Amino acid sequence: MAFFEFDVQRAPRKAYSGMALILAALIIFPFVAAQFGNSWVRIIDIALLYIMLALGLNIVVGFAGLLDLGYIAFYAVGAYMTALLASPQFATLLESLINGYPALGQFMVDVLGPEIRENGIHLSVWLIVPLAAALAAVFGALLGAPTLKLRGDYLAIVTLGFGEIIRIFMNNLNEPINFTNGPQGINLIDPIRVFGVSLAGEAGSRATVVVGGFSMPSVNAYYFLFLLLCIAIVFVTTRLQHSRLGRAWVAIREDEIAAKAMGINTRNLKLLAFSMGASFGGVAGALFASFQGFVSPESFSLTESIAVLAMVVLGGIGHIPGVILGGVILAALPEVLRHTVEPAQNALFGHVVIEAEVLRQLLYGLAMVVIMLYRPSGLWPAPKTEDRPEFDADKPSPPTGVMAA
Repeated sequence: MAFFEFDVQRAPRKAYSGMALILAALIIFPFVAAQFGNSWVRIIDIALLYIMLALGLNIVVGFAGLLDLGYIAFYAVGAYMTALLASPQFATLLESLINGYPALGQFMVDVLGPEIRENGIHLSVWLIVPLAAALAAVFGALLGAPTLKLRGDYLAIVTLGFGEIIRIFMNNLNEPINFTNGPQGINLIDPIRVFGVSLAGEAGSRATVVVGGFSMPSVNAYYFLFLLLCIAIVFVTTRLQHSRLGRAWVAIREDEIAAKAMGINTRNLKLLAFSMGASFGGVAGALFASFQGFVSPESFSLTESIAVLAMVVLGGIGHIPGVILGGVILAALPEVLRHTVEPAQNALFGHVVIEAEVLRQLLYGLAMVVIMLYRPSGLWPAPKTEDRPEFDADKPSPPTGVMAA
């Protein structure tokens, strides 16, 4: 990875050249990949959503050093908020309210209008996205508040439990008021619209988006939107990393007691790390719901949390380019295996010996073991840019052969 250098302060020319080269490749990619089928572009669409999640988790794990195994819960919060406010599900919710609590249900009808009883609420996704980020940030603070004094394994267990609680709530919150439609999930979620143009394509267009006379597949339109949002998140996280706030998070990660002794408010900064990381998860969840058009509790299992954490660890904890690399590798790996491993086994043995899903889990575990043994800092670790002394400051400095004046 030495070819790519993104340190703008130390090597600006090389950094900007590398960024321009990567951006050009990303812009060209969907047009080249479409020659082999739209499924490859869709794979990268999902990978971009996972990169957003990994960058958000990197704030918590990479910058602040707080192990979070329930991060997928914030993804679920954003997805279900979008499903409730951009689909007919709100009409089902209102019906259960009227049946169970007539006064409250009628009040909502009077405030929001009688048409919501038939169609539900269909807010713009661009209004829902900031709401999803804000709600996920609130949930992040709720998770962080009782865990301020926990570290290591204890923090991991609590966050794991939080993620499972959210998933179980989503799976059972269909009685007595039907918020989530239970295990059946919520469908018919509105697609994303940009300046009135549906990125899913209009009815009868065969998922083709037409903009100014230029047409492209729906997956390509979503690709460019997700890519733009990923670039924005990378910019925000980079600015955070090099800000006073980011340096305070790193101080907490390295030695919380020393950071507190230096006057850093570790309590507030931990809560802020949980909230800011969660907000990125909420944004990714809102985009995922609109992209898929359907959400269900199975999409937010513990396995997904472990996968996002694996992206951060595999790529390089605390290093933004490394996290992106880990996200691309692990998000695209299952689909690549599905397209290559099973056909290869059919060609060699006449049948499938190991299914792609089983092989994916095997490779996850093997990759983690190998990385921890041989590259504990990840595939693309952060460069050592801090000036550290070559010797212990408490010991006499090594002789230089020059007598002091």
